[in-house]
Amino acid sequence: MTDRQEVISAIEKALSEVLERQVTELTEDTRLFDDLRLDSSSVLELLLLVEDFVEVTVDPETLDIDHLRTVRSFADYVEGLLTGGDTGP
Repeated sequence: MTDRQEVISAIEKALSEVLERQVTELTEDTRLFDDLRLDSSSVLELLLLVEDFVEVTVDPETLDIDHLRTVRSFADYVEGLLTGGDTGP
């Protein structure tokens, strides 16, 4: 899976499961903490689900809070994992 829309769809699916409701009108500018009200435990669940859906492994050494600010920053991080590229904030 390398298509950007597939990554966004996986994040949307994971967010719907984490939040236990259908996430609608998700954009790349949607803020995970401010708009969706994620907390530390829901972020952990999100990471685990995205790992399963996209078949990547999140490395805690490369994960930064800036990767979790918006759907865009998180999708960029996941794409970096998929391509083996830079996962810097």
